[in-house]
Amino acid sequence: MVENLKEHLQQLEESHTGLEVRMSRERLDEILADDFFEIGSSGFMYDKKECLETGVVLTEMKLHNYEIYPLAHDVVLATYFLVDTTRERNTLRSSIWKFIDGKWQLYFHQGTITPLQLNSFIKES
Repeated sequence: MVENLKEHLQQLEESHTGLEVRMSRERLDEILADDFFEIGSSGFMYDKKECLETGVVLTEMKLHNYEIYPLAHDVVLATYFLVDTTRERNTLRSSIWKFIDGKWQLYFHQGTITPLQLNSFIKES
């Protein structure tokens, strides 16, 4: 169950960071919970309304070392390392996903710029 949940949430996370969803207000609206809020890597806070009305950053991003930590039966913390090739920077990311009305939605997200490079962050399997 946990591995399937991890795969499912990682797919949602990858779609949330992908250009196709980021360019679609409708798709973004489906993924973000109504109470969604974010502390961006810029240090500014955003809510769902701001993300939908002003849009989100459109960059090429790749997730690495995706892990989940169940906090309750319907709440999961996810963490990962993100390489942003467009802005040529790396960030450590965390997300809280909640199971709302029969589907997983992104409730909280935070990105922190890091000087770490991918090769120093990759976990050995």
